[in-house]
Amino acid sequence: MRARRKKHLDERAKKRGDYIVVSKTSKVLSLPESERYDVKTVNDLFQNDNDLVLEIGCGKGGFIIKNAEIHTELNFLGVEVQLNVIISGAELASKKNLNNVKFFNCGAEILPYELEKGSVSKLYLNFSCPYPKKQYENHRLTYYSFLNIYKYLLKKGATIELKTDNDAFFEYSVNSLIENGFEITYLTNDLHSGDTTGNVTTEYEEKFVSLGKNIHKLIARGKP
Repeated sequence: MRARRKKHLDERAKKRGDYIVVSKTSKVLSLPESERYDVKTVNDLFQNDNDLVLEIGCGKGGFIIKNAEIHTELNFLGVEVQLNVIISGAELASKKNLNNVKFFNCGAEILPYELEKGSVSKLYLNFSCPYPKKQYENHRLTYYSFLNIYKYLLKKGATIELKTDNDAFFEYSVNSLIENGFEITYLTNDLHSGDTTGNVTTEYEEKFVSLGKNIHKLIARGKP
């Protein structure tokens, strides 16, 4: 169910333009290939050349804001298609005066036209929509077409970290990653049964753990 549009959303987003990056057009994929590109370097976005960490489907941005506060030496970019959702993260980042986090209001399929090839040092997929029905498989963020996008964006040796509470989606993601040339370097079906030192939680994660649900996690790396 889509959230109710927040009051004065456009005005609030314009005010927080220093934290929200907007694609030049929501219809970029309908343009001729030569007109799609509006590539931004890490330096363009953050005025430094620190490593870039990407979270696709960042929601309200709580996860990357926590990480940005911990890892001031890194840049964080949260990707979320719903401006109505990320405005909360942008406003919180502004309140905290963070200069190493921004939000990109677009879908993942737009990223190759907006970010440099090999510019991402780590990619997070946290509690992505599982799209359980087979006819919507191509919307899953671990479907092969999205994995090809990640291959394009990730630096050599960069990792994908995925967390989910959904058993079927986790199994699907493991198989899809392996079939598409990734190596699983870490896997657990019950993250919170062991030492969680250093684990940064999301809102969904905290909710599901409180309900007694297992959290699956994996780390994958592109094969040499």
